Amino acid sequence: NPYGGLVSHLRASWLSGKTRPMEYRVAQLEALGRFLDDKKQEILEATELDMGKPPFEAFFSEILLCKNELNVTLNNLSQWMKDEHVDKNLVMQLDSAFIRKEPYGVVLIIAPWNYPIHLFLVPLIGAIAAGNCAVIKPSEISKNTERLIAETLSCYLDNDCFAVVTGGVPETTRLLENKFDYIFFTGEKLMPALREAITEFFGPNPRESPDFGRIVSDKQFRRLRALLGSGRVALGGQTDEAERYIAPTVLADVLPSDPAMQEEIFGPILPIVVIANMDEAIDFINARPRPLALYAFSCDSKIVNQVLERTSSGGFCGNDTLMHLTLTKLPFGGIGNSGLGKYHGKFTFDTFSHHRGCLHRNMGLETLNSPRYPPYTQQKLGLLTTTFEVKRRGTCTLL
Repeated sequence: NPYGGLVSHLRASWLSGKTRPMEYRVAQLEALGRFLDDKKQEILEATELDMGKPPFEAFFSEILLCKNELNVTLNNLSQWMKDEHVDKNLVMQLDSAFIRKEPYGVVLIIAPWNYPIHLFLVPLIGAIAAGNCAVIKPSEISKNTERLIAETLSCYLDNDCFAVVTGGVPETTRLLENKFDYIFFTGEKLMPALREAITEFFGPNPRESPDFGRIVSDKQFRRLRALLGSGRVALGGQTDEAERYIAPTVLADVLPSDPAMQEEIFGPILPIVVIANMDEAIDFINARPRPLALYAFSCDSKIVNQVLERTSSGGFCGNDTLMHLTLTKLPFGGIGNSGLGKYHGKFTFDTFSHHRGCLHRNMGLETLNSPRYPPYTQQKLGLLTTTFEVKRRGTCTLL
């Protein structure tokens, strides 16, 4: 296997205990901060070349939010690393019971292309904070960002513990043959309002707007263009393969069986499926794999809450999109087919930490263990029941 030696080298580094001290973790995290500071302009240029992402958007999503994540982690790491002491039963009051946060070992982070810096760096922050070694696989689709990460990240991180692997599906397949301890993989009346919003954001011709991006690759462009055959183009629909340009497009009369409803779109295409009532909308959502995020819009908070309570998704945002991503106190991640693991702030640290249950008993109190040993008697059973049994709390009704 072409990556066997690399993974073995990282594992040897992890087994040496090098990544466990807090000082080491802090040093590597601070190095990531320097990477963001030093390469800020190159990150903005790479994301603009890859998908035409405006520098304004790229700074917010790829740099500022990552810096926030980094600083939250650095500010709290010493507290997160502490043993978490837990309640004990009567017999073990003089013993020590706790949860220790241990690194998994060598982890693999596979990043998607749509937020190519954010979605590799935030998991990496948590992996480092938890004391792991890591292999980072940036998306080959965002080729300029991939090149930037591959060529520069090694200048900042310890190469004995962290490595970048590039390539497409064949390379990823071979990479996955190695043993990793954890793998982190994140109606018509509407049309005038949508048309007005698009014009307000991008002007009468979005193609000429510096704030409207392009599709990341020829393959993705062709995939998205094929989706335009779903339903009827009610707004937009213009394309230019040479520029990889697809206008902001709204599809009406879309059927649940249409191609646009069978996959994540990752492009400027909005399919509209008409439903009769709230119950039908809930049933429609629940009949499909649980999404990474679910958005509900309504002036009536009861409707938003109803969607929240009766559905399941990785994350939820009412009356907005994406903004739950900006809060480091909220976990971000999928459920079921939409992803495994959650991250942001302490959630990232916990995701990449094994919570090890520990009990350290006092050898001087061995006589207290005698009721557990043969010969068994009813008296011993009664004593054990009294000391180990957990009772339900009583309830009280005030009249």
